[in-house]
Amino acid sequence: MSKNGGVNRSGSDLLDAFAETVLRWPERIAIESPEHTLSYRQLALSVRRLAAALGDRPGPVAVPARHHPDTVVALLGVLTAGGSYVPLDPGFPVERQRRMAAAAGCRLLVGRGAHAQAGRLDLTYLDLEAAGPTATGGAGAPLLGPDDPAYLLFTSGSTGQPKPVLTPHRAISASVGSLRQLFALTPADRVLQFASVNWDTCFEEILPTLTSGARLVFDPEAHSASFPRLLRMVERRGITVLDLPTAFWHELVLHLAEDETDAGLPDCVRLVVIGGEAASPARLADWSRLGSSPRVRLLNTYGCTETTLITHAVDLLGPNSPFPHEHWDPDRRAPIGRPLPHVRELLTRHGELLIGGPAVASGYRGLPAATAERFVLRDGRRWFRTGDRMARGPDGLLSPLGRLDHEVKIRGIRVDPAEVEAGLGAHPAVGAAAVTAATSAGRAALVAYVVPRSGGPDPALAAELMHFLLDRLPGHLVPSRITVVPDLVRTAGGKIDRAASHRRYGGGATGPR
Repeated sequence: MSKNGGVNRSGSDLLDAFAETVLRWPERIAIESPEHTLSYRQLALSVRRLAAALGDRPGPVAVPARHHPDTVVALLGVLTAGGSYVPLDPGFPVERQRRMAAAAGCRLLVGRGAHAQAGRLDLTYLDLEAAGPTATGGAGAPLLGPDDPAYLLFTSGSTGQPKPVLTPHRAISASVGSLRQLFALTPADRVLQFASVNWDTCFEEILPTLTSGARLVFDPEAHSASFPRLLRMVERRGITVLDLPTAFWHELVLHLAEDETDAGLPDCVRLVVIGGEAASPARLADWSRLGSSPRVRLLNTYGCTETTLITHAVDLLGPNSPFPHEHWDPDRRAPIGRPLPHVRELLTRHGELLIGGPAVASGYRGLPAATAERFVLRDGRRWFRTGDRMARGPDGLLSPLGRLDHEVKIRGIRVDPAEVEAGLGAHPAVGAAAVTAATSAGRAALVAYVVPRSGGPDPALAAELMHFLLDRLPGHLVPSRITVVPDLVRTAGGKIDRAASHRRYGGGATGPR
């Protein structure tokens, strides 16, 4: 039995770092929420109890993805037991959740008050309350190696099914170690849990924080859709670190720029991390004119689910940037930065960025062909093909030049339009479909063009398809606009040309109307 109450491990890893943090600061507050607080000692006890209730190596374990301390307990408990954590958003359509659970190989769901979700998914249910005060760890646990799975998340797939990405312990341990240094976290920090707990960005907030002695803060005001309420909460809670999707940060900057005082963020904030898509030069220029800009680090980041959290970063503005008091040139593109210490990088002759090193995922579970396509061997080393074209500047920083394929970013999430097209094509009235991304007011959104199977006009089809997709796909995969058209533009080879179809039927607009 290890000191963490779960399986034994070889070498230093994420759970060792958490255990050391607990030993060093047992009475410091680890998690704060409106309902209660948990010290590091209390959090560790809850984690050990859950791990004991799960038993050694429980396999893939589904967990309801909710902004709540229970999610953190479940995450760490599953990892400590030697299982693999699989978050399932209760807001996703049930059939989508069922497919995800099946693709991950889940048989068990752990949560609090989630009996109904487990029942709908035909999963065995373990309530967190069952991990009671009498639970203790077992003995003779098997050794947990660096390549054993830690968690499984999903990315968009061209076949219409989400692709399960299997991330091993070595990958998350290496990434979290680098992020603690990158964020310069100390026990004095208070980090807001903002990101969706269904995506890996939340691990950037949770895991470096809880292996640094810092405080993780949950507050529903973070998701109130009101910038004034968010900023008041940040000040009231003394938040020092914000990790925000770039698209959300763009809107926050516009709100702050409208303030006549130009004060910017509350004084407690020292670091803002952005990522998920390219940062707008215009918003960077606005940010650089705020009063808070010289004292707040603005850290631009890049990474893929398959390469485990952040792989590249650069301080664009603030005290760690080369010119902290300089205004950003609105014509200057924002770089993604340099690789973190645990990352290897390679640019192909086509400019595609390949990522290597310990943080590369194991592959797509149950999809050997898809794994072989994106995870490749070069010179005896394993690399992930990101599909992103990059250019290296004279200063050594990488800057994005676009995609080599048709994938797009929606709300900071990578989306394959073919998955949405497959969803539309499942409707019996659809003969053909083309989906692409369009930009309006600085925000990317999906738009779809559909040809009726009947060949004739069908004025009710667009609304019917919207409801059809909402019942089957998560919100970020549902187009903001569906247009019924007589035909789609095709290439000389007969393939549907998404961009040309959008140009023909988008009315010359760059975004959805």
